[in-house]
Amino acid sequence: MLQDPDPFHAVRRELDGRLWMERTVVLAYAAAAGLGVVAFTLLAEHAFGLFERILHWRGGWAVLVWMPAVTMAVVWATRRWAPAAAGSGIPQVMAALDPEAAAHRTRFVSLWLSLAKTVLASGGFLAGLSIGREGPSVQVAAGVMQHGHRWFGPRSGLSAHGLLVAGGAAGIAAAFNAPLAGVVFAIEELSRKLESRSSGLIIAAIVLAGLIGVSAFGNLSYFGRIQVPRLGWSALLPGLCVTVACGVLGGIFAKLLAASLTSTASRVQRLRARFPVRFAGVLAVVIAIIGLVTGGATFGAGSEAVKHMLQGQADVPMFYVTLKFVATWLSTWSGVPGGIFAPSLSIGAGVGHNVAALMGEDIAPALIAMGMAAFLAAVTQAPLTAFIIVMEMVDGHAMVLSLMASAMLASLLSRMLARPLYETLAQALLQAAGGGDPTPRPPDAPADVTVAKG
Repeated sequence: MLQDPDPFHAVRRELDGRLWMERTVVLAYAAAAGLGVVAFTLLAEHAFGLFERILHWRGGWAVLVWMPAVTMAVVWATRRWAPAAAGSGIPQVMAALDPEAAAHRTRFVSLWLSLAKTVLASGGFLAGLSIGREGPSVQVAAGVMQHGHRWFGPRSGLSAHGLLVAGGAAGIAAAFNAPLAGVVFAIEELSRKLESRSSGLIIAAIVLAGLIGVSAFGNLSYFGRIQVPRLGWSALLPGLCVTVACGVLGGIFAKLLAASLTSTASRVQRLRARFPVRFAGVLAVVIAIIGLVTGGATFGAGSEAVKHMLQGQADVPMFYVTLKFVATWLSTWSGVPGGIFAPSLSIGAGVGHNVAALMGEDIAPALIAMGMAAFLAAVTQAPLTAFIIVMEMVDGHAMVLSLMASAMLASLLSRMLARPLYETLAQALLQAAGGGDPTPRPPDAPADVTVAKG
C-alpha cells in the first residue's frame, strides 16, 4: 500500500549537497553537448558553403575531381584514426546502450569520437555528399554526456545508461531545434523507457541542450512556417498515395542500406572491403555526376530543396526523388561519417511534391510535410519521433493528426519489408566488438575486414 510522502524527508533530500552537485554536473554537460552540436552545425554549414563555391566555379565540372579527392581523404582518415566515427552515429549510441557493451562502451562513444565525428562529418559536407548532420549530432552529444559519468559515485541515482540516453536525445534536440522531438527520440528509439529515478533530470538535460540550439540559431522553425490549407475528404487520396509511396520506398531504402553496410557475400562487397578508399572515390564520382545532372539539387542534406518546395518555388526535376535516393545510398555506402535524417526528409518532400503536381497543387505544402514524416518514419521505423520532428520543423501543429497518421502507416508498411535499420547496424557493431579485436570497426565494415589501426 502506498504511503503519503513525508514532507520533511523530501525537504532533507532536496537539500542534499551531493544531489545538487550531480544535477549541476549533468546540466553543465548537457550545455556542453548542446554547444558541441552548435559548433558542429556551424562547421558543417561552412564546409558545405565552401563546396557550393567550388560547384559554381567554371561551370561546376571541378566537382568531378573535388568530390572523389575529399571523399577518399575522409574515408582514409576515418579508418585510420576513428573507425567508430563512420556512418550515422545513432547505431553506435544504441550499441553503447546495450548492457553487454558496458565493458567497451568507449569504443562507440567518447570525447575523442565526438571531436573526430565533428571534423570528419564536416569533411563529408565539404565533399558535397548527400548526408545529414542529425545522426552524427547524436553521437557527438552522447560522447560529451558520457564523459560526465566519471564524476558520479556508485551510489549515484544517475547511471551511464541514463547519461547516454540524455546525450543522444540532446543531439536530436539541438540539431533540429526541437526539444520535444529529442524527448520522444530518447523514449522511442534509444531507451524504450526512462529510469524513474532520473527521468526528470534526463528530460531537463535534453531540453537544455535544445535551448542551446535555440539560443544560437533563434526560435525559428527549421523550414519556416507553412501555410496549411483546410484539408477535406478530397485530400484523402493524395495523402494516402504519398504515405504508401513513402512507406514502400522507405522500407526499400532501409533494407538496401542494411544490406550494403552489413553484407559480405557479394563480389562488390568483397571489392569494397579490399579497396575501401578507392571504392569510396568511385562512388563519389557517381554522386558528382548525379548532382550535376540535377543542377546541384542532390548535393548536401537537401534542406534548401525542401524549403523551396514548401514555398512553392521548387526547381527540382520530377526524377529528383530517384536520384536523391541513389545519391544518399551511395554516400552512406562510401563509409564517410554522416547521417540520413535530413536526406530522408528531402526524399519524402520530393514524393509529396510529385504527388501534389499530379493530383492537387492547392494542398502541396501539406502533402510535402506528410511525405517528410512518412519517409523518415519508414526509414527509421520510429513514427512518433518522425512526425514530431516534422511538426516542429515546419510549425505544422495544425497537421498533427495528418502527420501522425502518415508516419504510423508508413512505418507499418516499412516493417513488412525491412528490419529496423539502426537496430540492425547496432547489432552488427556489437558482433564486431565481441570478436576480441581491440580496435572497433566502422558500422559499415564487414565482419571479416580488419580496420587499420592508428
